Amino acid sequence: MPAPLPPDEVARQRAVDACGITLRPANRALQRIAEEAALLADAPIAAVSVVDRRRQWLAAKVGIDATETPRSESFCAFTILRPGEPLIVADAIRDPRFARNPAVTGVPHVRFYAGIPLVDRAGFALGALCVADTEPRFARFDVYDLSHLAREAERLMTQH
Repeated sequence: MPAPLPPDEVARQRAVDACGITLRPANRALQRIAEEAALLADAPIAAVSVVDRRRQWLAAKVGIDATETPRSESFCAFTILRPGEPLIVADAIRDPRFARNPAVTGVPHVRFYAGIPLVDRAGFALGALCVADTEPRFARFDVYDLSHLAREAERLMTQH
């Protein structure tokens, strides 16, 4: 089941286009943020994603081969629906939003997901800093350190 579109999707997409991140070459600083997020969360998968019209583009990634996925399969498309709140999914197979997602039912077999919206100065969520694991996590997950990395990623993404 794909995420619904945010109510301000037209303006949000204009903000994604205006930041120009999807047109820039790979950014080593964003890659460092993804790597640090994976270490902090002790997770095999991490990414800095941009949720575009029909795709999720990965500006930086750890543990993922693809550079983009369909938006309809994106966990981060759910994360951007609430720009001020992290999205934590303890066990994706038990969550009706994600139970049939190809990333859950197939490779990489995501069970745990935590995403922090990446928000521009106007308040539009451009994408997410996310971590994922192949094992569920039912203990509380502290997003404090990931939130600091997310703020750094926001600054890098919105620099022209």
